[in-house]
Amino acid sequence: MRVVQARVRRVLALIVLLAQPSWVDAQDAAPPPAETAESRIETTAKVLAGAVLGLAVHEGGHLTFDLLLDAPPGIKRISYAGIPFFAITHEPVSAPKEFTISSAGFWAQHASSELLLSRHPRLRYERAPFMKGMLAFNVLASVMYAGAALGRTGPDERDTRGMAVSARIAEPWVAPVILLPAVLDTIRYLRPESRAARWASRAAKVGGVLLVLKTRS
Repeated sequence: MRVVQARVRRVLALIVLLAQPSWVDAQDAAPPPAETAESRIETTAKVLAGAVLGLAVHEGGHLTFDLLLDAPPGIKRISYAGIPFFAITHEPVSAPKEFTISSAGFWAQHASSELLLSRHPRLRYERAPFMKGMLAFNVLASVMYAGAALGRTGPDERDTRGMAVSARIAEPWVAPVILLPAVLDTIRYLRPESRAARWASRAAKVGGVLLVLKTRS
């Protein structure tokens, strides 16, 4: 449990770091006002709140398609590496439904990132810790899931395994499907003027959704 808690703390710390105004190039942004300890705490709280919303959006994607596809969700107690926790599960469904439900969290993540970067293409240069926290969560969650897919690690209920089994592909091939949009969204954040990154990101997200067609073949 201490290992898990340490990892969670590191992830949250990284989200806070990535979402801080220090990402902004000094020559492109107005000098920020002097921060007090209170304002730094408020900024950090907003970053973490954005990350929590990102998590809620991810899980909400799963739950939404559970209900839409007539697969009522449930909670299952599981353990991994001797550490007990729980997972949101559903009854066995067809391959297309399973792929959709397993992918829905990533679809929701990618859609929320697209909304943020479309409405705020120069988000990097805005003082918007809440939105930056949400975007940072989306990127880091995709990176972590991609690592799990490549290593085939984690409980059997993990999203990437559900996608791989239902699409009848090796799980490592799921990694680029969920990682590429996150990488391209990061480039869009860092280089908002890049039209190539913008359209490549959108194409990668649509391509991930269209992979559901493979489950019908």
